Amino acid sequence: MTTESRSPPASLDRRRAGVLLHLTSLPGRGPCGSLGPEAHAFIDFLADSGMSVWQMLPVGPTLSERSPYQNSSAHAGEPLLIALEPLVEAGWLDDLPVDDTEAAKIEALSLAWAGFQARANEAERAALAAFSAENRYWLADYALFRAIHDDRRQGWWQWPAGLRDRKPQSLGRARSRLAARIDAIIFEQFLFFRQWAWLREYATARGIKLFGDMPIFVAHDSAEVWARPQDFDLHPDGSPRVVAGVPPDYFSATGQRWGNPLYRWDRMEAEGFRFWLDRIRTQLRLFDLIRIDHFRGFEAYWEIPATEEHAIHGRWVQALGDELFERLHQRFGPLPLIAEDLGVITPEVEALRRKYRFPGMKILQFAFDGGAGNPYLPFHHDRDAVVYTGTHDNDTSLGWYLSLDAAVQAYVDEYLGHSAEPMPWPLVRAALASRATLAVLPMQDLLELDGVHRMNVPGTAEGNWTWRFVWDMVPEGLSQKVRRMVEIYGR
Repeated sequence: MTTESRSPPASLDRRRAGVLLHLTSLPGRGPCGSLGPEAHAFIDFLADSGMSVWQMLPVGPTLSERSPYQNSSAHAGEPLLIALEPLVEAGWLDDLPVDDTEAAKIEALSLAWAGFQARANEAERAALAAFSAENRYWLADYALFRAIHDDRRQGWWQWPAGLRDRKPQSLGRARSRLAARIDAIIFEQFLFFRQWAWLREYATARGIKLFGDMPIFVAHDSAEVWARPQDFDLHPDGSPRVVAGVPPDYFSATGQRWGNPLYRWDRMEAEGFRFWLDRIRTQLRLFDLIRIDHFRGFEAYWEIPATEEHAIHGRWVQALGDELFERLHQRFGPLPLIAEDLGVITPEVEALRRKYRFPGMKILQFAFDGGAGNPYLPFHHDRDAVVYTGTHDNDTSLGWYLSLDAAVQAYVDEYLGHSAEPMPWPLVRAALASRATLAVLPMQDLLELDGVHRMNVPGTAEGNWTWRFVWDMVPEGLSQKVRRMVEIYGR
């Protein structure tokens, strides 16, 4: 199939504008935002503001540090995102928890499972059974993995050899002993995907596309690495031989050692890329658009010996991205994927992106050094792109601007025409005016928030992923102001 015969992805069917806000950042009760009433209210806010895209971060079950980019499953949803209000309405949960802690949320989900067992009607039980059967391709392994993990509270490579290596007799005994917990985990996923379907249906009715985020790699302590170790570059004991990361870049002088195990691309190709076919199948069920984090890793990835503490002593290794995307295209047709192509991008990576017509990313906060040749400046943008003022990994635009030295601030002001509007609005307008077909604005920028409200600082382990907004932060008339800007710039 030639490049010319591929149609542009439906994701960029026309000029659009959207907002970047992770589900956990929604207001409301509980330890984090959820799929409940506040998520539906946020869709109303987007629609009232003329926006038609809601971008969020990965929604899988997080590990102890709560990074959405380190998940224990490439398919499952984070249980903490389940809304409790519908469970009360269904009669499976008597009351909402008094406390807003994670422990209280987990206990409430356990009580809801008991309530479901006692009071669910025949149709609800049939729906749970149908969900379990439809999702068996990932759910059976995930539920068993998590049940054992909750029981042992260790990484899977630390389990007894029979469980670690998935010996049938050991797994059979675990399924029998942990049957009640396995059923509860399946119920949680049933709730997550049911509530997600409601949210997506509501978003579609209001003209909002859901824009997801898929990390290229999966966590070592995940169901997929345990269930399919042959797909990953591991030692026989389950420990990684090499791990993922990036060399020194804009965000870190020593690079970033992510620690994810790397793929055995040769084995994946020999199996027809089954792992990726399953993964994309699930993501398309959740999202209208999907950003692939670290797209350049599909052309070549940074391989770090697992014994190295830092990312500096790594090397580039070729991947099989072209073969993978050809197989995905054969199975799913043109994919609504957005390539995260930030950093040092080689001609080979750019050729791979363009061959499959995946839009790239342009970040305005990166645009104001290097003079007129900087590719992130708006006049260099292509239509086949998504432009951002900043992302979850950047400071807020106001925080970024305030951190610049006086000379760079003066250059930014001059480039943006010495606007009478305060930051971040001149940068917001530059994003909306860009030729890029999709413009995405972090919610913090619409709320004019400074760096205290930053979501993540790459390369740091503390204080990230916890930011939430409250409706009191939304100034009166914001929706009308944003709607007018969206209209002016044809989005």
